Amino acid sequence: MGDQTVLKNNLPKLPELTLITDSQRLPTNRFFEVVDAALSGGVDAVLVREKQMDSARLLAFASTLRELTHSHGAKLIIHTQADIAKAIKADGVHLSASEINQVPAIRKWLGTKEMTLSASCHNAIELDFASKFGADFAFLSPVFITQSHPGELALGIKAFRALATATPLPVIALGGIDEKNRSQLEGFPIAVISAILDADDPRAAALALR
Repeated sequence: MGDQTVLKNNLPKLPELTLITDSQRLPTNRFFEVVDAALSGGVDAVLVREKQMDSARLLAFASTLRELTHSHGAKLIIHTQADIAKAIKADGVHLSASEINQVPAIRKWLGTKEMTLSASCHNAIELDFASKFGADFAFLSPVFITQSHPGELALGIKAFRALATATPLPVIALGGIDEKNRSQLEGFPIAVISAILDADDPRAAALALR
């Protein structure tokens, strides 16, 4: 497939290390301290996925993360809520697999070519949909067994690589990735939750994952 970090249509490169948020794991002040440390350690994108928050709380939460990511030169992506992404001038909107068909409408509503639209994918059919509906890249998961989706079967390295190399979309690997198995995904950017948010030293964890 070539360089996984290059997006089509001359869009910017994919982030190498994306941190997906789960603010319920930590007290509020500690959460932002962890994100700041992780950004200093090499996280170059934060994906805000906080389904339990109402719009007002999410706007405030994402605004704080916009300031943090700006200060580190990192990207900020908002899950689903394009209105929040537009309000805080985020770098992208991310959609679940069930929302892939909304990519064209959201892109038109955003009215800019600067913001990326990505999608969660778990199989060849969803990757095909994401490509056909014009997503810029995909998060393909779960590569390994993951805490965030207990009981869900993992793709494994062989199936992940087969799917990722067969699609025309750039792919970010997600699901159960940590310092121990990162090397098995050489050539692919990754996204993590637990490997950083649960780390004693989030900066060191980010450095190791990079």
